[in-house]
Amino acid sequence: MIRERLGRELLFFDGGMGTVLQEKGLQPGELPELWNITHPEEIRGIHRRYMEAGSDIVLTNTFGANSLKFHHDSCSLEEIVNAAVGHVKAAAEQCGRAGRVYTALDVGPTGKLLKPMGDLDFESAYEAFREVMVLGEKAGADLIHIETMSDTYELKAAVLAARENTSLPVFATAIFDERGKLLTGADVPSVVALLEGLRVDALGINCGLGPEQMLPVLEDILKYSSLPVIVKPNAGLPKQRDGQTVYDVTPGDFAGVMAQIVEMGAAAVGGCCGTTPEYIALLRQALEGRTVRRTPAAVPAAVCSGMQVVPVDRVRVIGERINPTGKKRMKEALKAGDVDYMLGQALEQTEAGADILDVNVGLPEIDEAEMMVRTVKALQGVTEAPLQLDSTDPKVLEGALRVYCGKAIVNSVNGEEAVLDAILPLVKKYGAAVVGLTLDGNGIPKTVQARMDIARKILD
Repeated sequence: MIRERLGRELLFFDGGMGTVLQEKGLQPGELPELWNITHPEEIRGIHRRYMEAGSDIVLTNTFGANSLKFHHDSCSLEEIVNAAVGHVKAAAEQCGRAGRVYTALDVGPTGKLLKPMGDLDFESAYEAFREVMVLGEKAGADLIHIETMSDTYELKAAVLAARENTSLPVFATAIFDERGKLLTGADVPSVVALLEGLRVDALGINCGLGPEQMLPVLEDILKYSSLPVIVKPNAGLPKQRDGQTVYDVTPGDFAGVMAQIVEMGAAAVGGCCGTTPEYIALLRQALEGRTVRRTPAAVPAAVCSGMQVVPVDRVRVIGERINPTGKKRMKEALKAGDVDYMLGQALEQTEAGADILDVNVGLPEIDEAEMMVRTVKALQGVTEAPLQLDSTDPKVLEGALRVYCGKAIVNSVNGEEAVLDAILPLVKKYGAAVVGLTLDGNGIPKTVQARMDIARKILD
């Protein structure tokens, strides 16, 4: 099992697929995934060359294979996925490495931006990922590798789809720029906090940058993550030469910088755009016998939105005005479905210095679950402040946690068994923080020791 090896021994991915296919004649606008059907020998040959170069983990040619991005009359998504997984398995047989190479279902982004930045619903993205992941497991993939993600919200949809619908290990890598930012603005700590909370098996960075440019981003990832870290750079930065795209880092130089990356603590390494079997062969040769040199970081206490991390390293101010208790105007807004009023309250509180915003929409007269989801989605479009989701109803909390982009706080649990059994599994599944109240069915204890006992019970 790869989970048993991960983080204990250095593992090697393969390199680029798309750029190698372009060298073999893939035309601009042509779907690379179709080559699984139209050029099976070419695909198996590329996989085989990577295995012979020393790759332990080989990605299927399915980067764009999802129902939102892949449409072709000649074959179905199922045929593409079955063929792609089969090609990796067949290549391993051909080069005598059957059972010793892991087949990774390659899952790239949908190609669309999620709301509120784009027009794709979270649930639609989830469904697109779910479909291809179920097909991949059924076809025999050993793990799911979600890669080249530039939006934390889409990343969450993909991880949930893998976790809820397959039993496979889940790896996730994002594409950062030289400032350590995703396309949608998230920084390294917020991406790591999200993935740590969702309990992926490994996380990291791929594409976008060469190995040299990835060093400071990797340093940040290692600072915030307790999980095994994956690093898959491009072969440097792309340049145009005689009408062709070329990359500016040679295989030897690539291997040299990757040795430094392993010294820093990477647990799995490989290549992305512009890298070829030659790069992987020299990488394996340069690092043969190396071990994973990292002591995992302690995960800092923090919450985050899709854009901003708030470490809980000192007193933090939580704005409590999105709550109908004792607030006539808020009750009126909730009954009327006036989300704009709540958005105004959110902005006023953050401008006044609130670090985190509590969200409570509980009124007997309304559908709390529907209103909570609607409010959370709307708040994410106007504020970067992390949210504290406030409800006593597990159904309401799960709906909110599911569509929340980041690591939220759940307000709250107490020492009652029924409350712990209902709420803490949601906290674990969605990677939330939690407010623990030192009371139980008998009320608030009168002694320090009795309150401490409840606190310890919640922690346990």
